[in-house]
Amino acid sequence: MSSMRIWNKKPINESGEALREIPSSLFCIEPHPYFSQGAPYPDVKHPWYLREGVIKRLVRAQEFLQIKYPDLRFGIFDAWRPVPVQAFMVELVISQECLRRGLNPDDMSNKSALKELVNEIEGFWASPCLDPKLPPPHSTGGAVDITLIDLNDAQLDMGSSIDEIGSVSLPDYYLEAANENPETQANVWHQRRCVLFEVLRDQGFARHPKEWWHFSYGDQMWAWNFESPTAIYGRSDFLT
Repeated sequence: MSSMRIWNKKPINESGEALREIPSSLFCIEPHPYFSQGAPYPDVKHPWYLREGVIKRLVRAQEFLQIKYPDLRFGIFDAWRPVPVQAFMVELVISQECLRRGLNPDDMSNKSALKELVNEIEGFWASPCLDPKLPPPHSTGGAVDITLIDLNDAQLDMGSSIDEIGSVSLPDYYLEAANENPETQANVWHQRRCVLFEVLRDQGFARHPKEWWHFSYGDQMWAWNFESPTAIYGRSDFLT
C-alpha cells in the first residue's frame, strides 16, 4: 500500500500531549471489533485511549449534542490504534474482501483485480507506515471512529456500517436522494451524518473525506483540512 496522502505533506510539531483513557461519560462500543479479532495491542494499553485535548473536545461536543438532541449521544467505535494494529487490520481487511468477492490472492491471473482491490481499500485504510513523518491517523491518538447511539446504547442506522468499503460510506452519499425526496430513509441517514459532523466540527474536529465516521483533531489530516501550518500530534506509541 502507498504510504503518502495529501495531508502527509503537513509537518508535525509534536505537542507531547499524553494519551489518556477515555472517560466513562463517553460510551465505548464493546466488544471492540479489532481487539476481539486478535489485533496486537500492547499489554499495558487497550484501544480506548486518545490525546487529552481530543477527549476534552469530545466531551464538550457530546454536551452540545445532548442539549439539542437529548435522546442522542456518541458511541465510540475505535480510538488509538498503534501501527502494528493498523498492519494487522489492513491484512485482515484485504483477506476478508478477497473472500467476499471470490478473489484468490494466490492466483496470478487475479493480479490486476487484487491491485484494484488494494487501491480501493487504501482509500479507507491508511498504510501501516513506521516513518514518523507519515503516521497513520489513529496512531497519533488524535483520530476517532464515532457514531450516534440512543439512550439504550443502541447504534443508530447511519446508512452504512463503520469500515464498510465503498462509496456508500462517503459522508454525502445520500445527499442527492435526500434532496430529491425528504420523506425517504436516505434523508434520515443523511441528516444523522450531518448531525454527527456539525457537533464535532463545532469543537474543531476534521472529518475524513471518504468516511462519515472518522474524525480527528491535531493530526496531519486535521492540519490539512483546516489549513493549519503544522500538525500537533505525531505517532503516540510511547507517550504516556
